[in-house]
Amino acid sequence: MKSIIVVLVASVTSCASAAARPVTAPPPETIAPGVTLLRGDMLPMRGPDGNTVVFEAPEGLVVIDTGRHAWHSDAILALAAARGKPVATIVNTHWHLDHSSGNGRIKAAHPGARLYATAAVDRALADGGFLARNLVAQRPRLEDPDVSAAEKDEIEIFVQTMAERESLRPDVVVGKGGLRRLAGRKLDLRVTDRAVTEADIWIYDRRTGVAVVGDLVTLPAPFFETACPDQWRAALDEVWAVPFRSAIPGHGEPMSRVQFDTYRGAFNAFMDCVTSDAAPQQCAAGWQAGVASLLGDERMRRMALGYAEYYVDMLRANGGRSSECRPGPG
Repeated sequence: MKSIIVVLVASVTSCASAAARPVTAPPPETIAPGVTLLRGDMLPMRGPDGNTVVFEAPEGLVVIDTGRHAWHSDAILALAAARGKPVATIVNTHWHLDHSSGNGRIKAAHPGARLYATAAVDRALADGGFLARNLVAQRPRLEDPDVSAAEKDEIEIFVQTMAERESLRPDVVVGKGGLRRLAGRKLDLRVTDRAVTEADIWIYDRRTGVAVVGDLVTLPAPFFETACPDQWRAALDEVWAVPFRSAIPGHGEPMSRVQFDTYRGAFNAFMDCVTSDAAPQQCAAGWQAGVASLLGDERMRRMALGYAEYYVDMLRANGGRSSECRPGPG
């Protein structure tokens, strides 16, 4: 399986043509006063876009994650135009490109925007790092006649993002959690230690009770390419300890506290199964059943099963974590 961060492969997605669904971002949704959700999508044969959450602030908009595709960043720019406010701040929950490829386009249109992120992206961009290795691996596929036009489009997006990689590096490095005044609005930025990536940010807005948790929560399945699952479990517990009313995942629908706890329980059960002698199919079926109430149509249910089975093998091959997970502080 190619990296989910670069290309979402057909083996775990719908076999429908990518042209069967319009290539446009879903319309913005108000999820709380002054808080707007721009949903990411997971189109057949396309890499996903992560969810974007926008907070209105006295000095402009605070944009949490910027997606991968131009149609997603276009939606962010259109929202800023409709609100008549500049994008003042960008926060990347983590460096995966379905959450950060839009940084450059947003900053080109709003050059005053400052990017807040952890320093984990530096390791991914360094020689031999995750993104650098993937760039070497993906370039030759642009000349491969067996690679579809849609997949080549996705690789081109990746190559272009890497050509502009400085847009992925933070203007303000977030090294530890705490209250921050972003564009004049107080938001609680929390930093994980080796969960989805080496360091991730999730955001709690005390005013509205909204928690933006990035890829700590994703549907139809967790994405483990760069993960340390034991610390990920701990991070989910830390989110649960906060009195949020609504949690916005990196991919998927907004969740109530009950729904978040359902996901947390399914995650723990899945990892317990991964570290057991159970067959991969059994672990995958358990995951699918555990999050059944959070999944949508049959396509999502099939994807949940396919991803989970793949990740059982991947995690077991690396001692219960991804090959990118460093076992100690880094």
